[in-house]
Amino acid sequence: MLTAEEIKAYLHRIGICDIESPTRSFLFALHRAHVTNVPWETVDIYAGRSVSIDVNASIAHILRGRSGYCFHLNGAFSILLRALGYQVFLHRAGVQPRGEDPRINSFHVGMTVNLLNEAGEKEIWIADVGLGDMPYEPLPLKAGEYLQGPFLYKVAASSVAPNGWRLEHDPTASFVGVDVAPEVVHDMGTFRTNHEYYSISADSPWMNVFLVRQRNAVGSFELRGCMLSERNSSGIVKSELQFKTQWLDALGDIFGERLVDYDSIERDALWKRVYRSHEEWKKTNMK
Repeated sequence: MLTAEEIKAYLHRIGICDIESPTRSFLFALHRAHVTNVPWETVDIYAGRSVSIDVNASIAHILRGRSGYCFHLNGAFSILLRALGYQVFLHRAGVQPRGEDPRINSFHVGMTVNLLNEAGEKEIWIADVGLGDMPYEPLPLKAGEYLQGPFLYKVAASSVAPNGWRLEHDPTASFVGVDVAPEVVHDMGTFRTNHEYYSISADSPWMNVFLVRQRNAVGSFELRGCMLSERNSSGIVKSELQFKTQWLDALGDIFGERLVDYDSIERDALWKRVYRSHEEWKKTNMK
C-alpha cells in the first residue's frame, strides 16, 4: 500500500493536484493524466537495463520521472488506484500484432475497475495505461464501438478465452488488438518470466527497438529510433530527427522522458546507437 506522501508524489507526477473520492469522473481524470504524462517505452530494454516489474520498484521508477512498458505501467497504476479506494483487478492478456493471430500469452497485463453507478449497479471498466497509443480513457466492459480522438476502438467477446474480452485497436493503428482472460491475477509474479524474456532475451522484439509512445486528448505521438510520428484527426505526420539535440528535446518536451537515470556520456552513447540503427534502416527502406 502506498503511503500518503507516495500518493501525493504519484499524483504530482501525473499532473493531478487534489485527491478525490473514487468516482467514475476521477478514474477518467487519473487515466487521462497517466497516459499523457507517463509514456509507454522500451528505453531501458534497448539500453540493456532490465527494470524489475515488482510494483514497488515500478512505482519508484515512475516517481523518479521515468517510465516503462505494460508491466511497469499497469502494475504501478493498479496500486495507485487501490490506494485511492478503487476496486481493481489484474488479468492475463496478449497483444495481437498485425499479421498474427489473437492470443493470451501473458505478455500483457490487463486491468479492470469495478464501480457502482448512481443507481447502485456495478459497472466494469477496462483501464489500461500500458498499451502505448490506446486507450485515452477507460472503456466500459460492454460490446460496442467507442471513438476517442482519431481512434475507433471496439470491445467484443474474445475468441481465444471463454468469458474473456477483446479490445480492438483502430484499423489503421500500430497493432490489431488485445485479448484478456477473465480470471484475476493476484500479483505481478505471473508475468516475471515473460518480462525477463522481453528484457534480456536476444529474441526479444524490443531489444533492438528504441520506441516511445504517448496518447493524448487529440491523438498520439510515437518516437521510433529517429522517426517522430504524430497522429491526429488530420492524419499522420512524420519527421526525421537528425541531431541529438532534436532527439533529446522531443523525448523531454513531448514524452516527458528526460533520461534522468542516464548521465551525459550514457545519453550520448544511446543517441549514437539509435542514430547508427536509423542510418542502417534508411539504407534498406528509403532507396
